[in-house]
Amino acid sequence: MKILMVLTSHDKLGDTGKKTGFWLEEFAAPYYVFKDAGAEIVLASPDGGQPPLDPKSDDPDAQSDATRRFKADQDAQHALANTVSLSSVKAADFDTVFYPGGHGPLWDLAESSTSISLIEAFDRAAKPIGFVCHAPGVLRHVTAANGAPIVKGRQVTGFTNTEEEGVQLTDIVPFLVEDELKAKGGEFRKGEDWGEFVVQDGKLVTGQNPASSEAAAKALLKLVS
Repeated sequence: MKILMVLTSHDKLGDTGKKTGFWLEEFAAPYYVFKDAGAEIVLASPDGGQPPLDPKSDDPDAQSDATRRFKADQDAQHALANTVSLSSVKAADFDTVFYPGGHGPLWDLAESSTSISLIEAFDRAAKPIGFVCHAPGVLRHVTAANGAPIVKGRQVTGFTNTEEEGVQLTDIVPFLVEDELKAKGGEFRKGEDWGEFVVQDGKLVTGQNPASSEAAAKALLKLVS
């Protein structure tokens, strides 16, 4: 079993002068779900190398068993510091793909033709695809084989408008994940703010927020195995 994880290379939080990137829990929890299942994991990002970590995801109150495990895992740290370039990977080489969130993907991966083509290749090959928190936003320009938005008529979730309000970034982000998925015809579902909530529709798995990371990865893993 070979799994691709795609991380952002974008580190600027709009015009705020603050940093963003990927969210540590949303990488670490799925990474260990996959690793403990015996999967071979390849990490990729648009620019390759070390993807930027959202500094807020490194705060003490954002830590979990998975993030603590990562901080003690030199092999995982080395892998993360050396992601391959997204343009160098092919869907044909993997059984599935998973996108961790953080705000970074809203700027780069959502608009990346390379990422869009990659997701479409997984979809055309009927391979499972997974996204958590802000990462479902990278589906905004992805189309199904019939040319319609890939989320049209499908149940999806992602970081909610009220959760974005909660972190006071509603006016900073380039678009709101909930609004965008609805605009593309997705049947948006959500649980309690900050609670675990995962939706599976066919081979598309989406998780609402950081707390949903592990469950989303497990749901994806079931589809693969």
